[in-house]
Amino acid sequence: MTIQSEMTTALEETFRPGALSVENESHRHNVPVDSETHFKVTLVSERFIGQRSVKRHQSVYAVLAEWLAGPVHALALHTYTPEEWAQIDAAPDSPDCRGGTGK
Repeated sequence: MTIQSEMTTALEETFRPGALSVENESHRHNVPVDSETHFKVTLVSERFIGQRSVKRHQSVYAVLAEWLAGPVHALALHTYTPEEWAQIDAAPDSPDCRGGTGK
């Protein structure tokens, strides 16, 4: 099982999301080919209703703590309530890496 699929499963089980995307963006950074070190998570959940971004992110970090303590170097989080998601329907694009060649 890949890190990406493990994190996806953990987030699905905890948040029961209306929408979830866990993207491996490692290829955009200066890391070895097939790395799983940089991820972008877009998560839509009713659990976020009434929560500010910091609280939402803390709850995601808590679920992903095992991976953040080890193989995952960077995590971009985009967390939304279903109502917020209905208004935008897409997370922002990630910027290009400034620290490497993006192998």
